[in-house]
Amino acid sequence: MDFTIAGVLTVDGLTNGAVYALLGMGIVLLFSVTRVIFIPQGEFVAYGALTLAIFQTGQVPGTVWLLFILAAVAALMELVTVWQHRRNAGLAVRAALLTGLPALVVGLVGLWAAPHNFPLVVQALLSLAIVTAYGPLIYRVAYQSLAGASTLVLLIISVGVHFAMTGLALLFFGAEGFRNPSFWDARLNLGPLSLSGQALIIFLTSAALIVLLWLFFERSLYGKALQATAVNRLGARLMGISTTGAGQLTFAMAALIGGLSGLLIGPTTTVFYDSGFLIGLKGFVAAVVAGLHSYPGALLGALGVGVIEAFGSFWASAFKEVIVFTLVLPVLLWRSLRSPHAGEEH
Repeated sequence: MDFTIAGVLTVDGLTNGAVYALLGMGIVLLFSVTRVIFIPQGEFVAYGALTLAIFQTGQVPGTVWLLFILAAVAALMELVTVWQHRRNAGLAVRAALLTGLPALVVGLVGLWAAPHNFPLVVQALLSLAIVTAYGPLIYRVAYQSLAGASTLVLLIISVGVHFAMTGLALLFFGAEGFRNPSFWDARLNLGPLSLSGQALIIFLTSAALIVLLWLFFERSLYGKALQATAVNRLGARLMGISTTGAGQLTFAMAALIGGLSGLLIGPTTTVFYDSGFLIGLKGFVAAVVAGLHSYPGALLGALGVGVIEAFGSFWASAFKEVIVFTLVLPVLLWRSLRSPHAGEEH
C-alpha cells in the first residue's frame, strides 16, 4: 500500500465516519434525555434515502401513508387520555398537533408535491420533513406510556420497533436498492488526494450539526432541562419541565439527524430497505465508545470506526463488518472494569 491508496482510504473512512458520527450523536441524544437505547436509529437513515429515491421516480412514497396511519393512532391515544382527564385542555391541544402537523406533511407531499418534478434540494427537504415527523409519533405510540420503565424494557421495545420499521420498509420500497444523485458533483484536488463535492457536504453538515448539538446541550438552559428528565423524571416535572414534551422533541431531533444522514449517504452507496440496521449499528459502536453520554467521544469513535472500516475493506473485505463490530468488545470490557457495577434502577 502506498501513500496515495492510504490517503484515499482515509478520506473514504472519514467521510463514512462523519455519517456514523451523526448517528452516534442521535443515539447519545436519545439516551441522555429518555434513557432509550434506540436501535432503529439506522431505519431513519434508510427511510430518508429511500423516500428521496421514490420522489425521484415521480411517485408518492409509501412513508407518507405510514405517517398518516401513525398520526391517526397517536391522535386516538391522545383522545383516550383527554377523555380520561376531561378538564385538561393541554392534552386536547397536543392531540390536535399530533394529528395536524403530520396531516399537513401528508397533504403537502402526497397530494401536491410528489407528482411534480421538483429540484433535488426541494425533494430532499420534503423527504426530511416526512422522516422528522416520524419521531414524535413513534415516541407517542411506542414509548410514552412506558417512559418510566427500566432501560431493559425500553431496549426490548426498541428491538420491536426496529423489526416493525424494517418490515414496513420492505413493503413500501421493495427489495431493490436505490442510489440517489449527488448534491454536488465537483472534484477538489488536494495534492495527491481527490475530494468529491458530496464528501465535502457530508463533512460540513456533520460538523455543523455536531457543534450545534454540543452548544445546545452544554450551553443552553433548555438543553440542560431536557437532560434533567433522564436524571430524575419526577424532579423534572416538579420543576415544570414537561417530560412528555422533552421525549417528543428529542425523538424529532433524532429522526431529523437520521433522515439527514440518509440524504447524505444516499449518493455514496446503494441503500436497501434493511441497510439502516448495519449503518445504525456502526453509529451505535461510536456511541458505546462515548459511553452513551459524550458527544465529542461519539465523534472520535465514529471517525475511528469509519477509518478502520475503510482499511479493513481493503485488506480483508469479507471480514470488514467483523473487524468493526469486534471493536466494541474491548471497549465494553474496559468500561466494565473501570466503572462500578450497579443494580437495575426501579
